[in-house]
Amino acid sequence: MGTLAPETEMLGSDIYLALGLKELCKESPGIPRVLSLLSSLLERSVQKNEMLLEARQIKDIVTIFHGSRAPSLGIQQYIDRIFKYSCCSPSCFVVAHIYVDRFIQRTNVHLTSLNVHRLLITSVMVAAKFIDDAFFNNAYYAKVGGVSTTELNRLEMKFLFSLDFRLQVSVQTFGKYCSQLEKEAGGGPPIERPILACGINESWSNKDDSTCASTIAR
Repeated sequence: MGTLAPETEMLGSDIYLALGLKELCKESPGIPRVLSLLSSLLERSVQKNEMLLEARQIKDIVTIFHGSRAPSLGIQQYIDRIFKYSCCSPSCFVVAHIYVDRFIQRTNVHLTSLNVHRLLITSVMVAAKFIDDAFFNNAYYAKVGGVSTTELNRLEMKFLFSLDFRLQVSVQTFGKYCSQLEKEAGGGPPIERPILACGINESWSNKDDSTCASTIAR
Protein backbone atom coordinates (compact mmCIF):
# COMPACT_ATOMS: atom_id res chain seq x y z
CA MET A 1 0.00 0.00 0.00
CA GLY A 2 1.26 3.48 -0.82
CA THR A 3 1.92 6.35 1.52
CA LEU A 4 -0.31 8.86 -0.23
CA ALA A 5 -3.36 9.57 1.88
CA PRO A 6 -5.04 12.57 0.27
CA GLU A 7 -8.39 11.96 1.90
CA THR A 8 -6.89 12.41 5.36
CA GLU A 9 -4.22 15.00 4.60
CA MET A 10 -6.10 17.45 2.45
CA LEU A 11 -9.57 17.81 3.88
CA GLY A 12 -8.92 21.42 4.86
CA SER A 13 -8.67 22.60 1.27
CA ASP A 14 -11.82 23.67 -0.53
CA ILE A 15 -10.69 22.18 -3.85
CA TYR A 16 -10.51 18.64 -2.47
CA LEU A 17 -13.88 18.98 -0.83
CA ALA A 18 -15.34 20.41 -4.05
CA LEU A 19 -14.06 17.43 -6.04
CA GLY A 20 -15.76 15.02 -3.65
CA LEU A 21 -12.53 13.36 -2.55
CA LYS A 22 -13.78 12.99 0.99
CA GLU A 23 -15.03 9.45 1.57
CA LEU A 24 -18.72 9.24 0.87
CA CYS A 25 -20.98 8.21 3.73
CA LYS A 26 -22.76 4.91 3.23
CA GLU A 27 -25.93 6.53 4.48
CA SER A 28 -25.85 9.14 1.70
CA PRO A 29 -24.16 7.61 -1.33
CA GLY A 30 -23.51 9.72 -4.37
CA ILE A 31 -21.23 10.24 -7.34
CA PRO A 32 -18.18 12.40 -6.52
CA ARG A 33 -17.74 15.40 -8.79
CA VAL A 34 -14.21 14.35 -9.70
CA LEU A 35 -15.61 11.56 -11.91
CA SER A 36 -17.51 13.86 -14.27
CA LEU A 37 -14.57 16.29 -14.46
CA LEU A 38 -12.13 13.50 -15.24
CA SER A 39 -14.38 12.04 -17.93
CA SER A 40 -14.79 15.51 -19.47
CA LEU A 41 -11.04 16.05 -19.55
CA LEU A 42 -10.41 12.61 -21.08
CA GLU A 43 -13.15 13.04 -23.68
CA ARG A 44 -11.70 16.38 -24.79
CA SER A 45 -8.18 14.95 -24.88
CA VAL A 46 -9.31 11.95 -26.93
CA GLN A 47 -11.14 14.20 -29.37
CA LYS A 48 -8.12 16.47 -29.71
CA ASN A 49 -5.74 13.57 -30.29
CA GLU A 50 -7.95 11.87 -32.85
CA MET A 51 -8.35 15.11 -34.78
CA LEU A 52 -4.57 15.56 -34.67
CA LEU A 53 -3.91 12.04 -35.91
CA GLU A 54 -6.41 12.44 -38.72
CA ALA A 55 -5.23 15.89 -39.78
CA ARG A 56 -1.57 14.90 -39.84
CA GLN A 57 -2.30 11.40 -41.12
CA ILE A 58 -0.23 9.97 -38.30
CA LYS A 59 -0.34 6.23 -37.64
CA ASP A 60 -0.78 5.58 -33.95
CA ILE A 61 1.46 3.23 -32.02
CA VAL A 62 -0.34 -0.05 -31.32
CA THR A 63 0.02 -1.81 -27.96
CA ILE A 64 -2.03 -4.34 -26.01
CA PHE A 65 -4.24 -1.52 -24.72
CA HIS A 66 -5.54 -0.81 -28.21
CA GLY A 67 -8.84 -2.12 -29.56
CA SER A 68 -9.79 -2.60 -33.20
CA ARG A 69 -12.81 -0.32 -32.77
CA ALA A 70 -14.12 2.21 -30.29
CA PRO A 71 -16.31 0.76 -27.51
CA SER A 72 -19.98 1.69 -27.51
CA LEU A 73 -19.81 2.54 -23.82
CA GLY A 74 -18.82 6.17 -23.28
CA ILE A 75 -16.02 7.34 -20.99
CA GLN A 76 -18.42 8.88 -18.47
CA GLN A 77 -20.51 5.71 -18.24
CA TYR A 78 -17.42 3.56 -17.94
CA ILE A 79 -15.90 5.64 -15.14
CA ASP A 80 -19.22 5.67 -13.27
CA ARG A 81 -19.48 1.90 -13.57
CA ILE A 82 -15.94 1.37 -12.28
CA PHE A 83 -16.67 3.58 -9.29
CA LYS A 84 -20.02 1.89 -8.58
CA TYR A 85 -18.73 -1.67 -8.59
CA SER A 86 -15.11 -1.30 -7.45
CA CYS A 87 -16.00 0.65 -4.29
CA CYS A 88 -12.58 2.30 -4.46
CA SER A 89 -11.95 5.74 -2.99
CA PRO A 90 -12.58 8.78 -5.23
CA SER A 91 -8.89 9.65 -4.86
CA CYS A 92 -8.04 6.52 -6.85
CA PHE A 93 -9.35 8.22 -9.98
CA VAL A 94 -7.02 11.19 -9.54
CA VAL A 95 -4.07 8.85 -8.95
CA ALA A 96 -5.14 6.75 -11.94
CA HIS A 97 -5.15 9.92 -14.06
CA ILE A 98 -1.60 10.64 -12.90
CA TYR A 99 -0.54 7.09 -13.80
CA VAL A 100 -2.07 7.33 -17.27
CA ASP A 101 -0.27 10.62 -17.83
CA ARG A 102 3.02 8.98 -16.80
CA PHE A 103 2.32 6.03 -19.08
CA ILE A 104 1.72 8.39 -22.01
CA GLN A 105 4.89 10.34 -21.37
CA ARG A 106 7.02 7.19 -21.11
CA THR A 107 5.52 5.36 -24.10
CA ASN A 108 4.82 8.30 -26.43
CA VAL A 109 1.45 6.92 -27.52
CA HIS A 110 -1.84 8.75 -28.06
CA LEU A 111 -4.85 8.47 -25.80
CA THR A 112 -7.76 7.65 -28.13
CA SER A 113 -11.17 6.03 -28.03
CA LEU A 114 -9.43 2.76 -28.91
CA ASN A 115 -7.36 2.53 -25.74
CA VAL A 116 -8.81 4.83 -23.09
CA HIS A 117 -11.12 2.19 -21.56
CA ARG A 118 -8.38 -0.39 -20.98
CA LEU A 119 -6.05 2.25 -19.62
CA LEU A 120 -8.77 3.39 -17.24
CA ILE A 121 -9.65 0.01 -15.76
CA THR A 122 -5.97 -0.89 -15.43
CA SER A 123 -4.88 2.40 -13.87
CA VAL A 124 -7.79 2.54 -11.40
CA MET A 125 -7.11 -1.03 -10.30
CA VAL A 126 -3.41 -0.30 -9.79
CA ALA A 127 -4.24 2.91 -7.91
CA ALA A 128 -6.69 1.10 -5.62
CA LYS A 129 -4.09 -1.53 -4.80
CA PHE A 130 -1.54 1.16 -4.00
CA ILE A 131 -3.50 3.69 -1.91
CA ASP A 132 -6.64 1.96 -0.61
CA ASP A 133 -6.75 -0.20 2.50
CA ALA A 134 -9.03 -2.73 0.80
CA PHE A 135 -9.56 -3.64 -2.84
CA PHE A 136 -10.91 -6.41 -5.07
CA ASN A 137 -8.77 -8.90 -6.96
CA ASN A 138 -8.01 -8.83 -10.69
CA ALA A 139 -10.78 -11.29 -11.54
CA TYR A 140 -13.38 -8.94 -10.08
CA TYR A 141 -11.96 -5.88 -11.82
CA ALA A 142 -11.91 -7.83 -15.07
CA LYS A 143 -15.67 -8.41 -14.79
CA VAL A 144 -16.27 -4.75 -14.03
CA GLY A 145 -14.12 -3.66 -16.96
CA GLY A 146 -15.47 -6.15 -19.47
CA VAL A 147 -12.24 -8.03 -20.10
CA SER A 148 -10.97 -11.47 -19.22
CA THR A 149 -8.85 -11.98 -16.11
CA THR A 150 -5.98 -13.19 -18.27
CA GLU A 151 -6.10 -10.04 -20.35
CA LEU A 152 -6.28 -7.72 -17.35
CA ASN A 153 -3.28 -9.51 -15.85
CA ARG A 154 -1.33 -8.78 -19.05
CA LEU A 155 -2.49 -5.17 -19.11
CA GLU A 156 -1.46 -4.68 -15.49
CA MET A 157 2.03 -6.06 -16.06
CA LYS A 158 2.54 -3.98 -19.19
CA PHE A 159 1.30 -0.89 -17.37
CA LEU A 160 3.55 -1.42 -14.36
CA PHE A 161 6.65 -2.09 -16.43
CA SER A 162 5.91 0.96 -18.59
CA LEU A 163 5.82 3.05 -15.39
CA ASP A 164 8.98 1.30 -14.15
CA PHE A 165 6.85 0.43 -11.10
CA ARG A 166 7.01 4.07 -9.98
CA LEU A 167 3.63 4.41 -8.32
CA GLN A 168 4.44 6.91 -5.60
CA VAL A 169 2.52 10.19 -5.91
CA SER A 170 3.54 13.20 -3.84
CA VAL A 171 0.96 15.41 -2.16
CA GLN A 172 2.14 18.27 -4.39
CA THR A 173 1.60 16.28 -7.58
CA PHE A 174 -1.79 15.11 -6.37
CA GLY A 175 -2.78 18.70 -5.66
CA LYS A 176 -1.59 19.85 -9.07
CA TYR A 177 -3.77 17.31 -10.85
CA CYS A 178 -6.75 18.15 -8.66
CA SER A 179 -6.35 21.82 -9.61
CA GLN A 180 -6.25 20.80 -13.26
CA LEU A 181 -9.49 18.87 -12.86
CA GLU A 182 -11.13 21.77 -11.04
CA LYS A 183 -10.25 24.05 -13.97
CA GLU A 184 -12.07 21.61 -16.22
CA ALA A 185 -15.29 22.67 -14.50
CA GLY A 186 -14.83 26.14 -15.96
CA GLY A 187 -14.30 24.78 -19.46
CA GLY A 188 -10.60 25.50 -19.35
CA PRO A 189 -8.35 24.15 -22.10
CA PRO A 190 -7.10 20.59 -21.70
CA ILE A 191 -3.43 20.08 -21.00
CA GLU A 192 -1.34 21.31 -23.89
CA ARG A 193 0.82 18.19 -24.01
CA PRO A 194 -0.99 15.73 -26.32
CA ILE A 195 -2.30 12.82 -24.33
CA LEU A 196 -1.19 9.97 -26.46
CA ALA A 197 -1.38 4.24 -26.88
CA CYS A 198 -2.32 1.09 -28.10
CA GLY A 199 -4.58 -3.26 -30.54
CA ILE A 200 -6.93 -5.91 -29.65
CA ASN A 201 -9.70 -7.31 -31.84
CA GLU A 202 -12.45 -6.92 -29.30
CA SER A 203 -15.60 -4.91 -28.57
CA TRP A 204 -16.94 -3.46 -25.33
CA SER A 205 -20.35 -4.25 -23.91
CA ASN A 206 -22.87 -1.44 -23.47
CA LYS A 207 -25.35 -3.30 -21.29
CA ASP A 208 -27.43 -1.71 -18.58
CA ASP A 209 -25.38 -0.49 -15.63
CA SER A 210 -27.20 -2.89 -13.31
CA THR A 211 -24.80 -5.61 -14.41
CA CYS A 212 -21.08 -5.71 -14.94
CA ALA A 213 -19.77 -5.52 -18.47
CA SER A 214 -19.65 -8.84 -20.24
CA THR A 215 -16.33 -10.30 -21.30
CA ILE A 216 -15.10 -8.77 -24.54
CA ALA A 217 -15.83 -10.98 -27.51
CA ARG A 218 -12.84 -12.16 -29.46
